[in-house]
Amino acid sequence: MKQVLVIFCFFTCSISAQAGNEVGPEGHKLLWFAGFILAVAIITIYSLRSERLFQGFIQLFTKGKMISVSLQKDRLYYPDFLELSVTNTGNTDVDIDKPILIFSSIWLKRKFILKGSGSYQIYPLYLTKGQSHKFTIDLNQFYRHDKSLKKLPRVNVLLYEVGGRRLGSKKVLLRKTLIGF
Repeated sequence: MKQVLVIFCFFTCSISAQAGNEVGPEGHKLLWFAGFILAVAIITIYSLRSERLFQGFIQLFTKGKMISVSLQKDRLYYPDFLELSVTNTGNTDVDIDKPILIFSSIWLKRKFILKGSGSYQIYPLYLTKGQSHKFTIDLNQFYRHDKSLKKLPRVNVLLYEVGGRRLGSKKVLLRKTLIGF
């Protein structure tokens, strides 16, 4: 039994001796890495808190074309109408293509292109600087077309420029779900 204990102690000592020969990261590299992570966290928090800085950063890449999108329900759960509001907040005029209305759940998506209301075609729509547009979407038309759409809890609206560049999107939950995805 003593021989087994001596052999066990010998192996544990040799393993710890091997671990002592490994070279870890140098101290100044760890400080630089921690400083980099801290700087990224501060910039992220600051940009999320100051919406103006974030919009200015986006405006560098969008060349002044920005819109704000709002999607409002008429009731909290199972609404009949959605109101899409689009406002041109950028520096230049924007030509908005037909919005895409997406009914979705976790596994299923159904896409519809909104052309207008009744027999009138509204889109493509030209918005000058500061101009806004409101469009009422009757969900019962879609439910009459396909009854399975009532089971889908989320509606998303995507807006594109006529040239194909994405301008914005907004989502709304139509009914209660376990996970508000």
